[in-house]
Amino acid sequence: MPLAAEILPVAPEDYLRHEAESPIKHEYLDGRIVAMAGAGERHNRIALNAAFRFRLASRGTRCGVFISDMKLRIEAANAFYYPDVMLVCETDTHPQYKSSPCIVVEVLSPSTAAIDRREKWLAYRTLPSLHAYLLVDSEQRAVEYWLREAGGPWRPGTLEEDEVLTLSCPPLSIAVSLDDFYEDVAGLEAG
Repeated sequence: MPLAAEILPVAPEDYLRHEAESPIKHEYLDGRIVAMAGAGERHNRIALNAAFRFRLASRGTRCGVFISDMKLRIEAANAFYYPDVMLVCETDTHPQYKSSPCIVVEVLSPSTAAIDRREKWLAYRTLPSLHAYLLVDSEQRAVEYWLREAGGPWRPGTLEEDEVLTLSCPPLSIAVSLDDFYEDVAGLEAG
């Protein structure tokens, strides 16, 4: 009987070197490299709306908004992910990745929802800088969130129609609504 080939873990430095030259994006999960799927129009519009809202709020500050081409390094999980949107307001100068976002947004699709809700959430919540994690559905008007006050416990919630949610990312305070995420996204029912 033939033996199965052993897959050796890849070092983070080798992953970063490979990723800098690769025409497709890969996430890094504790030594394993995983190719990423593409995204559709709704997904892109929602992510762009979130990034636009955060960029408007952060203009003229030291904060930066990054979209899905910037990696997020999570040392506690030995992982690199590509969040759909992240807002960083701390000094975080690495040119290939960021490690201290205060807000992370993932746009849910049927193929990624379980990973975003479990694997990524478990990893993201280890980041001391993170104040808000938002999951924005691409199939219906629904936003789930987890908020944390400085050093406190995580509080889950759901953004309702006509509700305004205030996200804290010192020095910023950003008000968002469902309409902010779903502007120009047609054909969605309320969640």
